[in-house]
Amino acid sequence: MAGKSEQIQIRVTLREKAALKRLARRAGQSLSSYVLSRALPAPQTRFDRILQALRKDEDRGFALAELNDLLSGLAGVELEETLRYADLGGLSPEARNYVAAMVEQTAYRKGVEAPPWTRRVAALDEPLFATPLGSLRPYLLRVAPVAFKRRNIFVDASVGDRV
Repeated sequence: MAGKSEQIQIRVTLREKAALKRLARRAGQSLSSYVLSRALPAPQTRFDRILQALRKDEDRGFALAELNDLLSGLAGVELEETLRYADLGGLSPEARNYVAAMVEQTAYRKGVEAPPWTRRVAALDEPLFATPLGSLRPYLLRVAPVAFKRRNIFVDASVGDRV
């Protein structure tokens, strides 16, 4: 990691600064480290938060979009380190398979090995199509990335794509 050579300033009230100092002290961090860790969380922490959002299953689309952004921004070695472990407990079978497929597809694109936990995720019993329109199913069957097809998920966009 490159040495820190830049600085930013933010304006806060006296009360806000005191609260931030208190939170930093509780976390065992300096004020700068604490604020930075909250503004730019480490990739592993971000991945864990995405999995937590997927457990709530409220806005799965938003959580998967966030995962897409995270995976797209990771370099090969960083990808291996960040995704070495994943707690998929509490996720629906669909969510587990989406996460595993996205991670496998990203690993393939970045030329690294997918983490072992992805191979332990059982594929869906029934096919899952990105759209209810039956007329699009033949198209999705043809264009879905292999990592998704293996998991019985049929989409026309993958990690790094935006629709």
